[in-house]
Amino acid sequence: MPAPSLDDRQTFARLDPEGLLGRIAGLPDQMREAWDAARSLKLPARYADADRVVVLGMGGSGIGGALLQALALDLKARAAVHVVRGYALPAWVDERTLVIASSNSGNTEEVVAAFGAALDSGAHCIAVTAGGRVMQMAQDRDVPVLRARWDAEPRAALGWSFIAPLAIVSRLGLAPDVSAMLDGALDELRAYAAALDAGVPEQRNEAKQLARRLHGRLPVIIGAEALAPAAYRWRTQYNENAKVWAVADELPEMNHNAPLGYGAPAGLLPLLHVVLLRHDAMHPRNQLRVAATYDELRAHGIAAEIVDAAGASVLAQQLRAVQLGDFASYYLGILNEVNPSSMAALERLKKLLAESEG
Repeated sequence: MPAPSLDDRQTFARLDPEGLLGRIAGLPDQMREAWDAARSLKLPARYADADRVVVLGMGGSGIGGALLQALALDLKARAAVHVVRGYALPAWVDERTLVIASSNSGNTEEVVAAFGAALDSGAHCIAVTAGGRVMQMAQDRDVPVLRARWDAEPRAALGWSFIAPLAIVSRLGLAPDVSAMLDGALDELRAYAAALDAGVPEQRNEAKQLARRLHGRLPVIIGAEALAPAAYRWRTQYNENAKVWAVADELPEMNHNAPLGYGAPAGLLPLLHVVLLRHDAMHPRNQLRVAATYDELRAHGIAAEIVDAAGASVLAQQLRAVQLGDFASYYLGILNEVNPSSMAALERLKKLLAESEG
């Protein structure tokens, strides 16, 4: 049975009754809203004394911390950024640490546990959440809360999970002021979203074409530096939107082990499709590694391509890479004839975990 057309609006309406595509396309406006809200949040003056930042987050809320961590290196931020995806807080968190708890629902159990430890540690704490236990914990301890105005999928709330923490660290002087950089990046993102929109036919739509190449394959996404978390974002978006397995890896680390496994298992190789993300801000040696890795994969008969993330700044390059992956994962879901918004499998797992507590 042939895959559905990516230019048929009726197919989108049938498979996406919740309208996830509109939320993907609306990301630039959401980012502007989150930036403005975070810049106006009242923060204690002592928070500017922090010398490191920890972002607590899982899934769609956690990816923002990973993007911020990578961007901070490029920006040569004064404070190093660390990401905690789990229950335990590092022992070194203290009164010189800024801890940002990011949970859209406010009830993510890992974030709740780590945030509780952060509140007890004396760290400078901030909650970025739409409600739930995280908000209540913050209010009970009289720490700042940035209320995320978002009631849909956490994975579609990147403005709140990435841009809001970026605004906070920038405002506190823990990272350079990126206001102008963000303005330019959002202008680029709006233009790019228009080019990837469902109304643009497949023959002129980069995201639809990419989804078509990935259809029926195992996506393997490789990034480096600022685009390493973008590659991870692609992996999770293919999981959640397209309902398929996907793999993410990172250069240069993978060059020190992965090539030894390129030839096996032989039966898997025809099913792989590797996408290597590249951008101008990347270290020249990593740019060379992207090209060399592409050549080596092709030599083993593995389908591979290089996707260049254009943009006037490293932030724009990050966001454009994320946006392409978001749109392509959505279109791949349409090709797979699944509801891209559906979270049934995750809800089943959450139910099983909740029952185990009893």
